[in-house]
Amino acid sequence: MEHKLINTGYIEEVCDNSQELIAEMISIFSEQVSEFSEEMQKMNEEGNYHELALMAHKAKASIAIMGMDDLAAKLKELEINSKEGINTETYPVLINDFINQTGAAVKELEEYLDTL
Repeated sequence: MEHKLINTGYIEEVCDNSQELIAEMISIFSEQVSEFSEEMQKMNEEGNYHELALMAHKAKASIAIMGMDDLAAKLKELEINSKEGINTETYPVLINDFINQTGAAVKELEEYLDTL
């Protein structure tokens, strides 16, 4: 099965092909992205750009483990820009992209889990 967003080969490599560890990582990821989404939206609305930068950095690590390199690059952009408080008009777009892509990725990960 081909996945558009996740890289199962990378996930398997990181988890040393342990089905139990893969399932646990996917569960943690699913919980985290929901939390990250809410927090990033809230921090942006409040203009708390320093905390937004920290949250983008944390989210980037989770995204990278799932092999989502394009989204990780966008989070790095959000992190750098929000750390400096520049290009604030791009934050909602980047946050919405994160929300949409991670939502779709969670579905792909659930389908992937069913094949294990």
